[in-house]
Formats: sequence, C-alpha cells, structure tokens
Amino acid sequence: MTFCLGMKVEEGLVGIADTRITTGTQRITARKVSIHEYGEHPIFVMTSGLRSVRDKALTYFEEVMEENEEPFDKLYKAVNSIARQIRRVAKEDKKALAEAGLRFNLHALVGGQLARDEEHKLYMLYPQGNWVEVSQGSPYYIIGESGYGKSLLDRVLRYDSPLDLALKGGCLAFEATRNSAIDVSYPLDVVLYRRDSHEIVEHRYEQSETAEMAEWWQRNMEESLIRAPADWMGDVLNKFSEKNIVFKTSQP
Repeated sequence: MTFCLGMKVEEGLVGIADTRITTGTQRITARKVSIHEYGEHPIFVMTSGLRSVRDKALTYFEEVMEENEEPFDKLYKAVNSIARQIRRVAKEDKKALAEAGLRFNLHALVGGQLARDEEHKLYMLYPQGNWVEVSQGSPYYIIGESGYGKSLLDRVLRYDSPLDLALKGGCLAFEATRNSAIDVSYPLDVVLYRRDSHEIVEHRYEQSETAEMAEWWQRNMEESLIRAPADWMGDVLNKFSEKNIVFKTSQP
C-alpha cells in the first residue's frame, strides 16, 4: 500500500510520502514523490497505485512539458495535462491489467504555484482523471492508506497552522499509519513549499531521525490517557465492587 499526504496551509504546502513498494513477496524502496521543474515554477507530484502505471503517466507528462511551446501559467492547467495522460494510460493498459486481475488505481496529489496562480495550490487526481482542489475547509488529503492518520489531522490541522506544525502533524499521521499498515514504511520523503517563494525543498528521513518525536508522542498519549477524567466510569466500575471483584485501576 502507500501513504501520501498533501497539506495546504496559509503559509505553504507540505507533501509527505512513504517509500515502500510491495511486489508479490518482495519489498523495495522507491520514491513516490517527484519534482518537475517548470522554468522558475516547480511543482510536485505524489502518487499511489501501480508503479508501472505511475511511471508511464509521468513519462508522458514530462514529454508534454518538453514539447509545450506555451508553458502552463496556472497549476490547474498542468493538472488537466496530467489527467489526460492518466486517461491515456488507462485506455492503453486498463483492459490488460484487468485480465491479469489488477485494478487501474492511480491517484495523485499535485502541488505548487505557477506564474498566474495568486496563491499556492494543491489538487487530488482520481484514476478517472477528474480532480478536486484541496481547500481551506479541508486542508489536507491522503491517498493510499488514508484511515489511520486522518483522526489526528482532523484534530490538529487548520488552514492557519504554521508550516512546521503541519509537518510535525503529518509525520505523526504517517507514524500512526506505519504502526497499523505493514505495507507503509520508512524512508520518508518530505517536500515543502513556502507561499510565493517558487522554490520546493525536499528531504528524506530515516526512522532514526524521527524516533525521538514518535517516542515522545507515544509516551505522552499514554500519560494523557491515564490523566483523562474518569468520574463518568464510576457507575459501571462500581458494579465490580458490588460483586466483590477486584481489578487493577490506572488512576493514581
């Protein structure tokens, strides 16, 4: 499976992608995020789904970018171009994949800010080639294993969250997913874009580099659970006492 997370906050964009690829009984490490230089306006693309489909669609997109005499001036136009390549690959390969028992399941997150974009943009592309824009009301989108990290992000991430807080929250959402999904793992690729900078920076994290934060989070979650209000449990726990049943309590 895959964990790719794109976040749009007021200050910029954050992209986080795991690197585990599972093929049959083999597990390899490969990038799921790519940066495409478009003059002075780079964009990033993150994908989940069959690796062969992803590589083919992005190769076609790179070719379109090289041949396009008039550069895209808004990100949605580049997204439409990627969508056309996804539909092109679906037309070429979907039937053969289905005959082999494989689904055409390519999803993509595309982020950046092109020349005529008033602000940074983030889009989520479906396998059918249609897309949605990530908005202030829902400032993130996960493709791949989306269930495990969603609860944390829904609680802590807002559009006005600082860029560094978004990165911390995203990495903890990845940790929550990694702990529950065997096909999601380190190394972890991170891309950051600061609004109006027209520069994307990237970094690869090994598990040892984020271990301190993950351990701190685990420890504090356990301690917070112990300190959580418990009076509401009295009615049911007292029923043990009425039956002279002794049990261990977490309360100090």
